[in-house]
Amino acid sequence: MIVFLENLGCSRNQVDSEIMLGKLVAAGHSVTDDPSCARVIIVNTCGFISTASQEAVDVLLEMATFKQTGKCERLIATGCLAQRYKDDKDLLSTLPEVDAFIGTAACDQIVDVVENKQTKPLTLFPDPSTRAFQDSFEPRELITKDYAYIKVSEGCNRTCTYCIIPKLRGIQRSRPLDDICKEARDLVLRGVKEIILTAENTTDYGRDLEDDTGFEQVLRALASTVEKDHAWIRFLYTHPETITQPIIQAVKQHKNICSYYDVPVQHASSGILKKMGRPYTREDLYALFKTIRAIDPDAALRTTIIVGFPGETQEDFETLMTFIKDIRFDHLGVFTYSDSQDLKSHLLKNHVCAEIAKKRHDLIMAEQAKISESVNERYVGKTFEVLVEESPEQGVYIGRTMFQAPEVDGMTFIYADKLEIGTFVKVRITDAFEYDIAGEIA
Repeated sequence: MIVFLENLGCSRNQVDSEIMLGKLVAAGHSVTDDPSCARVIIVNTCGFISTASQEAVDVLLEMATFKQTGKCERLIATGCLAQRYKDDKDLLSTLPEVDAFIGTAACDQIVDVVENKQTKPLTLFPDPSTRAFQDSFEPRELITKDYAYIKVSEGCNRTCTYCIIPKLRGIQRSRPLDDICKEARDLVLRGVKEIILTAENTTDYGRDLEDDTGFEQVLRALASTVEKDHAWIRFLYTHPETITQPIIQAVKQHKNICSYYDVPVQHASSGILKKMGRPYTREDLYALFKTIRAIDPDAALRTTIIVGFPGETQEDFETLMTFIKDIRFDHLGVFTYSDSQDLKSHLLKNHVCAEIAKKRHDLIMAEQAKISESVNERYVGKTFEVLVEESPEQGVYIGRTMFQAPEVDGMTFIYADKLEIGTFVKVRITDAFEYDIAGEIA
């Protein structure tokens, strides 16, 4: 059977999609990148915020048209949207085009779902906390060629008031360290040049284990595992409370670990952080970034923040703006608060109107654009190793440095006659822009 899969959402979703594709291929099915040719179409959905949920619905409706214009016989919705609204009777009635809804813990059963011939809508929602970890022996069909994500843990034990993830993904379960290392080695042998560690909170790794294994051990073990290979190690989605000095020192001491810290702080007003259920203060954040830069002065910092959270005053916003100007993040993303009745934050008082939230969003982005360009200007005249990923036109290539994560950060444009995709080259930076940099072969 020919299958098409559309992946939406975060890197954890991408891993799930690759596992599902691997299982389908192992079962004898073939995969196409053209939905009009597929007999079965799968949409692995995101449902974290309202805009992601709407995108998921729009994509499902778009894919449903291939039942008339293509060869599609079955449309399957998997992932977080399905899981979040599994008890919503309206979901089935408003999306009659969908033949099966399966939750985040049902990836292992995708072959049975694809091969199911029943005509009635199929719903499959095992408890997310009971989902077994994929092991390194499970086949994965990689969606991206030069980099690949590895989940170091699944689920979350935290209680942030704006977040639905524990309900969607279950309690935290840390993956065995040996299995993480084995999969990393296997991926590098397949030609992957960058291993990216992901989880709901990567630096929370080990908090559910009985031994003393922590995230710093993961980093050191992986660095040694791929030490002889020319491959980068990057980690995303850290938690400010669990970024420790041993973790920072492990990064500093291993050249194949990217000195890159993705730290979603969410806000910088201590009052708003408390309402968010985040267990740290503004002073804690200042101290954290001071420590990172003291140990690793060249580290790149990335964060994401939420504006318009219930109760956010103008003073809270100004505190946040001051914080951003003080820290000068290399990369920063901003979300406006997304409300929903199934969130604890929905019950908070003094919700911020959409117009004010949008204005605050735009002010933050305007300030960050100036900071980002200023940061990039520091790179002009310096030489960096760049992973070459594509060539949009003759004589121009696009790649990334260690301080640029895929999809969320800027890019490095390389002016050269002939480069091999998927290789590392030395590039001397000649130009800096708001979010991107450009250069020539050194």
